[in-house]
Amino acid sequence: MSVSNLLDRSARQKSYGDKRRKPLGFQVGDRVMIKVSPWKGVVHFWAKGKLAPRYVGPFKITQRIGPVAYRLTLPDELSGIHDVFHVSNLKKCLTDESLVIPLEKIQVDEQLRFIEESLEIMDREVKILKRSCVPIVKVCWNSKVSLSVYR
Repeated sequence: MSVSNLLDRSARQKSYGDKRRKPLGFQVGDRVMIKVSPWKGVVHFWAKGKLAPRYVGPFKITQRIGPVAYRLTLPDELSGIHDVFHVSNLKKCLTDESLVIPLEKIQVDEQLRFIEESLEIMDREVKILKRSCVPIVKVCWNSKVSLSVYR
């Protein structure tokens, strides 16, 4: 293979990559999630392996240090970790603030199990299959709204 062919292919791959690459940038005040993998051995989370969280947060950006570094507001539990992160370790948090449940509203019994109570039935529907009917009920719980299927 000649040098000109290699340069040609390299230029083609670069242009292909440049078209699909998205710039990573955040604004002060944005809420971001932090990648957990750089913290292995520093912070231990509740699960290991497949079920371990890939990102934790959300945290608020307080300052842009440079083109690729951001300072975040971290809670006291993470005080042992430096508060400046590289942009590759951040992911924009796309949550709706109105759906966040405050910790004061979560009810736990003496065995630390989550207590859920249904508040109202919001909608009912019966799904008709070939040989059976499946009632589907939309229930508003004290913490969230969910669909329940009864058989």
